[in-house]
Amino acid sequence: MQTTELDAIRLTGYASGGGCACKIPPGELEQAVAGLTGQHGDDIIVGLDDGDDAAAVRVREDLAVISTADFFTPVVDDAYDWGRIAAANALSDVYAMGGTPVVAINLVGWPREKLPLELMTRVLQGGLDIAASVGCPVIGGHSIDDPEPKYGMAVTSTAAPDRLLRNDAGRPGLPITLTKPIGVGLLNNRHKRTGERFEAAIETMTTLNADASAAALAAGAVCATDVTGFGLLGHLHKLCRASGIGAVIEAGAVPQVDGAEQALRDGYVSGGTRRNLDWVRPHLSAGAGVEEDDLLLLADAQTSGGLLVVGEVPGYPVIGETVAGSGIAVA
Repeated sequence: MQTTELDAIRLTGYASGGGCACKIPPGELEQAVAGLTGQHGDDIIVGLDDGDDAAAVRVREDLAVISTADFFTPVVDDAYDWGRIAAANALSDVYAMGGTPVVAINLVGWPREKLPLELMTRVLQGGLDIAASVGCPVIGGHSIDDPEPKYGMAVTSTAAPDRLLRNDAGRPGLPITLTKPIGVGLLNNRHKRTGERFEAAIETMTTLNADASAAALAAGAVCATDVTGFGLLGHLHKLCRASGIGAVIEAGAVPQVDGAEQALRDGYVSGGTRRNLDWVRPHLSAGAGVEEDDLLLLADAQTSGGLLVVGEVPGYPVIGETVAGSGIAVA
């Protein structure tokens, strides 16, 4: 197939959802895995109980291994960009816990009778290039014939056991830092429905969280998570619940990717975003002047979003603070 013909294929049209917006809703997921928690052992540092970004196991007194897997349906039409975004998103779980990636393997679902394998090669090349940029080899993987295209990675990394970033280590009275703008879910939904391309969204989704993770550790942070499919509010709620604290968010301080506000006004809100807000709403209080659209933006289902860090990280915006108690207040 000629290059021009490959470029004309709209990958997002082959999937019912897109990116992290296609995740199983958080409430349903927690019910499904409720009976699988409670795996304890001397060497399990972070398990399933608090829904952290990855698992961490101690293999030596001075060495922990972090393991994660992440994959999703096309979030953009360009195969190479989709590969880059999916790889950055998978590596984000590692960086959200303060790890250094060691090796990754590909996870691929491909409708081989509908889409040419040349496109799959482009996807894999995008993933390889992102991982190579941080010295992480991508060696092998697993593929299946699938009605919908899916791509991601399983990533293994290392960290010092006493230098992990965890979602259950937050304390009240500290700033909350966000290292990337939000709103890519709105732009991805608009892209899927209209074909419009948004360079700002692609740039932020393909930016790795490696520098942000290193900066958080250097600043002495011990608590963090990344902002992906459950939105800023959803992931903050999980962090607060795991840490036994509350939070106050200044809606006006939260950075937005270019074009997100217009996409919100034009109604490009995904079903995943609405489910995120429904899930967190019982734990949410909105101040005077905070409208439903403000909350929808804060619940926007992100793909390859930034780190949400308890503590101030130089070079990144502070969007609120942790407080004693429970729940999230949006001012």
